[in-house]
Amino acid sequence: MDFYTEAGQQALFGTVAYIFFIGVTFYALQAFRLEQLFKKGKVFQIQLIYILLSIAIGSSVADFFIHFSNWSQQIPYLFR
Repeated sequence: MDFYTEAGQQALFGTVAYIFFIGVTFYALQAFRLEQLFKKGKVFQIQLIYILLSIAIGSSVADFFIHFSNWSQQIPYLFR
């Protein structure tokens, strides 16, 4: 496969993985009642925490899946 095609596919897969898992994490965090940990009237700070936690957790999960995908593609090299 052409180097540029493979690099483009990996970039697209990584971008989609990050966006997907950050979105899933944001959705999952809505189940928690984090607003009880904050003072009343601190809406912006609560929203910021949800966004930052979503990015941190979603990025970690996306990294796991990207690495897992790369490693699984390299397994055939073990049997050459």
